[in-house]
Amino acid sequence: MTGAAVSSGRSPRIREGGSGRLGIIGGSGLYRMAALADAVWTPVETPWGKPSDEILVGTLGGREIAFLPRHGRGHVLAPDEIPARANIAALKALGCSEVIAVSAVGSYREELPPGTFVIVDQYVDRTIRAGRSFFGEGVVAHVAFADPACGRLASRVAEALTTLGLPHRVGGTMLVMEGPQFSTRAESRLYRAQAMDVVGMTGLPEARLAREAELCYVNIAMVTDFDAWHKGAVDVAEVIRVLGQNAANAQALVAEVAAGGAAPETCPKGCNHALDAAIITARDAWPDAARERLATLAPRIFA
Repeated sequence: MTGAAVSSGRSPRIREGGSGRLGIIGGSGLYRMAALADAVWTPVETPWGKPSDEILVGTLGGREIAFLPRHGRGHVLAPDEIPARANIAALKALGCSEVIAVSAVGSYREELPPGTFVIVDQYVDRTIRAGRSFFGEGVVAHVAFADPACGRLASRVAEALTTLGLPHRVGGTMLVMEGPQFSTRAESRLYRAQAMDVVGMTGLPEARLAREAELCYVNIAMVTDFDAWHKGAVDVAEVIRVLGQNAANAQALVAEVAAGGAAPETCPKGCNHALDAAIITARDAWPDAARERLATLAPRIFA
C-alpha cells in the first residue's frame, strides 16, 4: 500500500453530481484493499449511526475508491450485528455512486464449486433482522426491487471476471438466511430443491438499502463450500482456506473494474433515480426530522 492508512478525523460531505466514487463492501475474508494508493481510514457518522468500521478511501487505477469491511477489521460483527443502514448511508455520504459488494456463500449447485464467483441478480429473504429500510417515521416509500442488481454494473463485473480468467457465472439466486449458524441438512436440501443457487447471510437488507439510496449495486458471491446438502458438513477450516484464495482474486477483480473508468452520470438502468416514483407520503406531510435524515441519502429530493 502506498501511503499510511490512518484516520483523517474529518467528517465527509455528500458530493453533488458527477459520477462518484466506487464503493466496495468487503465480506468475510476481505478486510483490506492493499492496492489502494494514498489510503486513509476515514470515520463517518450517519443519521443511522456508525458503519461497521472506518472506511478506507484511496485511489486504484486512477479511480477513487471507498472500501468498507462489512464485518469490521478482524471480523468482529456477526451478520445480525452489521449496521447495514449506516454502511450504505456512509458510502453515499462519501460520494459513492456505485457499490460492489463481496460475500462469502455456500453453493447449492455442483456446477458452482468452491472458488467460483457468482454475480447475484435475485434474492430470497429468510431473515428476521431489523433495519430493512431507510423509510418510515413519517415518510413512506415503496421502491421497485424486481431486479435487485444494477444490470450495467453487473455487465462490467462480468467483463472483468472474463478478462481475469476467473471461474464465474452471470446470474444466480441467493437465499439470505439469518444465521449465524449454518443451515441444517434439511434446510439445505429444501432450498436446493427450490432452485436457489447460493446461500449467504448478508446480501439483504444491504441490496434493498442500496436501491433506496439510489446506488448502482451488485453482489459478487464467492463460493467457499457446498453447504450441508452435500457430503459431510460445512468445514470452517476449509471455508477459511478458500476465503484466503478468493480474497486475492476479489482484489484483482476490484482493480480491473476500477481500471474501466468512472460510471456514467446517469445509470441507464435507473438506479440513481429509484426514488422518483417511490415516495407515497405527500411532501407537505414530511416531518422535519425525517426530511433532514433522508436528505443525506437523496439531497435532490429531500434537501
